[in-house]
Amino acid sequence: MNPQADLHAGEDDIWVQVVNRTPGPYPRPALFLDRDGVIVEEAPYLHRIVDARLRPGVADAIAAANARALPVVVVTNQGGIGLGKYDWDAFARLQDWMWEQLAARDAFVNAILACPHHPEGKGLLRASDHPDRKPNPGMLLRTRDILPIDLGRSWMVGDRDIDVIAARKAGLAGAVHLLSGNEKSPEGRKASLAMAGPDFRVVGCDDAAALVQALAPLLGA
Repeated sequence: MNPQADLHAGEDDIWVQVVNRTPGPYPRPALFLDRDGVIVEEAPYLHRIVDARLRPGVADAIAAANARALPVVVVTNQGGIGLGKYDWDAFARLQDWMWEQLAARDAFVNAILACPHHPEGKGLLRASDHPDRKPNPGMLLRTRDILPIDLGRSWMVGDRDIDVIAARKAGLAGAVHLLSGNEKSPEGRKASLAMAGPDFRVVGCDDAAALVQALAPLLGA
């Protein structure tokens, strides 16, 4: 892909990048995705391409959203940057690899946002409760300024309950809790399902290959 030069790390160090513009000016529902454990297999502080593996099936869900002109946005906590375990350059290299893997499967992402702040971070990246670090909804709310997104009709896919909490706080229509290799993922399933209510749906999904079916309320599948 040829990303548009719409990239910045603002004064608050949040990475915001529009990779592909969504056609049309009117707001539409979006598919939000966590990165680690959802798009790529879970690995502690993943930043090396040699350690990265795309989860089977996730490209199909992204391609289904692409086919319906629904914005696809990655929102990811990257506390490893705040902790000094890797830098933005390593993050960007892995990200470019991820775009290539998706493109090979006829799928693409419209935007990505990443929060490096961490309760034990170094310097200015040390923050006990940063508004953009999930479970807070800051990254999801920021997307309204960069893409035509209707949050109230959007869905989130995450492998931890913090992803589902962020989706609910942002006013999304629902979330899919996807099991992953993250040790906190199984225990987060019960907590995630408990968040469901009249205005917020939660669906459990055990395998990324079943994501298209799990996202039927959004994708119309």
